[in-house]
Amino acid sequence: MRDDLQLLGRAVKQAQYRQHRALDSALTAVGTTLAQWDALRAIDRSPGASARELAAATFQTEQAFGALVGRLAAQGLVERRPGHGRRIEHHLAPEGERVLAAGHPVADEVLAECFSALPDADRATLLALLRRLNEEGGAR
Repeated sequence: MRDDLQLLGRAVKQAQYRQHRALDSALTAVGTTLAQWDALRAIDRSPGASARELAAATFQTEQAFGALVGRLAAQGLVERRPGHGRRIEHHLAPEGERVLAAGHPVADEVLAECFSALPDADRATLLALLRRLNEEGGAR
């Protein structure tokens, strides 16, 4: 059983790695990286969110996200504004909105290719299984 679980864990990681490499490579066509585009997506989903919230949403440490958002702000993609107390809120700048929008069709194409070996029903099953794993916690 242990070997099966390790094989399963490795297979999930291998699929994720392949997907991330393909996305990162393809997103260069719109002038961004996967990490940057993912940060823009997170800010778009939660305008005004703090760096802590956005770091969690993008699976990064606060320090790594802080460095990334600093670069995004320097590129004119993100605006950081004072919030309540010491909180800094994050918003997309117009150029960030443009880059994010340009990345969506690129990501759609890459992901369609990454999952092309699976028929729609299998994709739906995989999504349901992964959602269940993520909702129930698993490894903490």
